[in-house]
Amino acid sequence: MSERVFIGLGSNLGTPLKQLEIAISALKALPDVELKKVSSTYLTKPMGPADQSDYYNAVAEIVTQLTAEKLLSALQSIENQQGRKRDGRHWHERVIDLDILLYGEECVNSDELVIPHPGMHERGFVLYPLHELDNNINIPGKGNINILMKNKLLGEVQQKLDSVL
Repeated sequence: MSERVFIGLGSNLGTPLKQLEIAISALKALPDVELKKVSSTYLTKPMGPADQSDYYNAVAEIVTQLTAEKLLSALQSIENQQGRKRDGRHWHERVIDLDILLYGEECVNSDELVIPHPGMHERGFVLYPLHELDNNINIPGKGNINILMKNKLLGEVQQKLDSVL
């Protein structure tokens, strides 16, 4: 059975726009994954330490037959191929970050994976591109995106870039 899935993408090291393009190409190449749409790219302030560069963020909509766990593994493989380093620090600079935001209507809470992605309902850099792809989506357990976007949001969006990946 196929699931509609939304993937958050972010980068603020090296050439961030190029890193996002490479990640989108890698998503397209995954078996049992069909890329449907990609949002515009949003330039955003980092949520973590202020001594890092701004982030470039986007959201991709895919349809997949992969389980959430297998998709997570595939996304981590893409991150590793692009040079992502995992040193245990939260909200630090990254070459590429790929997160499963929503996996159909499923809620997952395991040691390896939490869906909906924790905090996504409070983050402008997630909600703005997600809203662009589906302006009436409901986030399980949190509510409709239009209502959530009226709240105070973290990860201040600086600019919506014209280009779509």
